[in-house]
Amino acid sequence: MQWIARTVLAIAIASSSAAANAGEYAPLDCSKAKSSSERTICTNYSLGQSEARMATLFAIATSLVAMGQRGNIQDDQRTWLQSRESCGKELACLRKSYAARIEQLENVMAGIASRGPY
Repeated sequence: MQWIARTVLAIAIASSSAAANAGEYAPLDCSKAKSSSERTICTNYSLGQSEARMATLFAIATSLVAMGQRGNIQDDQRTWLQSRESCGKELACLRKSYAARIEQLENVMAGIASRGPY
């Protein structure tokens, strides 16, 4: 299983320039945080780390899948953002929201790795 993870990592690194342009999600910019959930994320280290992990997984996943699946991932991202916003400043809700989205994106990556280009 480790070789699969390494292969996916190698593909991700090779496609990092494409990853920045593949999805329409822009990671949270704390200098522009407006909502209570965004301000909470920006002032909580672990939530900030979750945001960075989720944004990275999203960028890599959307850069490695076909257009149809990319659209589905982007639609799911928009739905998730609305759900995240409904958490407001509730830390437990935000943590749960990020954990669920990260798990979804990790499952996408696992699917990519299982089919692989090898």
